[in-house]
Amino acid sequence: MTTLLTSQNHDSHDTGMTYIYPVVSRRARGVSVGINLNPNNACNWRCIYCQVPDLTRGSAPPIDLAQLEEELRRLLDAIVRGNFMQERVPEHARSLEGLAFSGNGESTASAEFGAAVAVVERVLQEFDLLGRLPVRLITNGSLIDRVPDALRHLARINGEIWFKLDAASTDGIARINDVRLSPQGVLERLRLCAKLCPTWAQTCMFALDGEPPPETELTAWLDMLAQVKNDLKGVHLYGLARPSLQPEAPRLTRLPQSWLDDLARRVEQMGLRVQVSA
Repeated sequence: MTTLLTSQNHDSHDTGMTYIYPVVSRRARGVSVGINLNPNNACNWRCIYCQVPDLTRGSAPPIDLAQLEEELRRLLDAIVRGNFMQERVPEHARSLEGLAFSGNGESTASAEFGAAVAVVERVLQEFDLLGRLPVRLITNGSLIDRVPDALRHLARINGEIWFKLDAASTDGIARINDVRLSPQGVLERLRLCAKLCPTWAQTCMFALDGEPPPETELTAWLDMLAQVKNDLKGVHLYGLARPSLQPEAPRLTRLPQSWLDDLARRVEQMGLRVQVSA
């Protein structure tokens, strides 16, 4: 039996591909073609809500760009010219909404990230989709300053960036993303990112040990957004959709839609656009 894709099922293995996978994306509101530059499940962060199995600390492995290009061409052909949508996608989600560098780790850690952006441009041109589909980079933003040329290239091909901003205090970042970072450094990279390519802040909110984020953390987060509100396209505010595969999983629970909506209104009052996905 053919399994339908859902926003809760992001299994990339049943395509038989290494780098390319299809998902039904809540935030893209349709089918997104994912590009995974971290097939070794290695990342420089370890977010406690991460759904990557066997996640390890590390960087991306060398990428076979020819294989990536062949896989991307093959999946796009199935989606655009074949029966993929009818066979694999629920009727309400049968629209191709974009491509996304969003794999099992931090995409910009790959030495081939810039070359992979060029591959995407070439294949989209072949399918007459260049400029008609957004090409997204979903990133923790930690390495943005190392890949400015690639981000400028991304902007030229209708690209946008979803920059992870789950917390804005040193302790909050350490608790959620398991890294020690200066909030000022995060702010500077977020500003740089927005100058290089259209950028959304993306934030995952959830209850930890039965408690929502404390007001002190929310205030720090809102204050950081206020400092970059004129540079951002908006904020993606979302909750847990799939279970975490990290040791902290039993401590995490979803927040009510009403809680997310209340927080979204506080962001909107600053003049920022917000998209909420509970």
